Amino acid sequence: MNQGFWKGKKVLVTGHTGFKGSWLSLWLQNLGAQVIGVSLDPPTNPSLYEQAKVGEGMISLRQDIRHGESVKRIFQQHEPEIVFHLAAQPLVRYSYRNPIETYETNVMGTLYVLEGIRSVDTVRAAVMITTDKCYDNKEWEWGYRENDTLGGHDPYSSSKGAAELLIASYRSSYFSQYKNGESITSIASVRAGNVIGGGDWAKDRLIPDIIQAFQEDKKVIIRNPESTRPWQHVLEPLSGYLALAEQLEKNGSQYAQAWNFGPNDTDARSVQWIVEKMTKLWGNNVSWASDRNNQLHEANYLKLDCSKAHMRLNWFPRWGLEKTLLRIIEWHKLKAVEGSRKLCIAQINEYMENISNENC
Repeated sequence: MNQGFWKGKKVLVTGHTGFKGSWLSLWLQNLGAQVIGVSLDPPTNPSLYEQAKVGEGMISLRQDIRHGESVKRIFQQHEPEIVFHLAAQPLVRYSYRNPIETYETNVMGTLYVLEGIRSVDTVRAAVMITTDKCYDNKEWEWGYRENDTLGGHDPYSSSKGAAELLIASYRSSYFSQYKNGESITSIASVRAGNVIGGGDWAKDRLIPDIIQAFQEDKKVIIRNPESTRPWQHVLEPLSGYLALAEQLEKNGSQYAQAWNFGPNDTDARSVQWIVEKMTKLWGNNVSWASDRNNQLHEANYLKLDCSKAHMRLNWFPRWGLEKTLLRIIEWHKLKAVEGSRKLCIAQINEYMENISNENC
């Protein structure tokens, strides 16, 4: 990742008030980009967006991406050069209760962002974020590659599979024009694993549930302790998105395709392993128990094959799972003293230093 590439770049981020969008917005600000955020209000209270004062270093706009004409006007007013589309309804269990909202946001919202990109001639690169759950999950032992079948058992997963088909269609239909041998606008989709990190307070997510129980001196109650997920610190896939956006802007159509950004195989661990490791790291004699009552279907095993990102982007996970969990514990224990924004920037700088040291 070339840090100088981002200085002064006009970057539009949808979903900037969410957990992942807040980390990305802080990183882009730290790199010197001009950041425009488009999102609803923060989805949780507390939120990383508010605690880390993310909006102070950017243009922060409140807009529902399901309102197509309003989204288009924002693109036309601000004329971004690079787009990261993260806005979504991201929760599996919520999608069972609210399937229409889920499809409207994840499919039609993506359509309106693509239409916004089409409405201007300034966008050189767009990274459209979906999920590892977009695959037709057979729960087999090997990782999914980018050309494997899309699907999804639950409304959330299938909405993301549908978004992937939409992105591919628009890429072929509208973003394959060339000028002087280079594509005018290059569009890629990206799929990451279970993203975790400090500052996540989302409902029905393992790490926030664990942290909340620790802070309230309660027993941790978990669903599906045997379920195995590809856990990764939020900075891992974000570093891949940034590296990919650079290549899209520089080399266009060679990189305009789908990409996986998942953790190492050794970091695909069970829910039970996660909760046991975090209880040891937190201390204070915390404990946990399993609740298997009235569970909706959730995938038991899922991981990604990231060979393409390794080979073509020289992207690799830098922080193993144990270090990731330690950084999460540190973040939540120190935020009252150090401040959320300072902690985020410190972890971003540490991560960038890891990248620089590897490239020396």
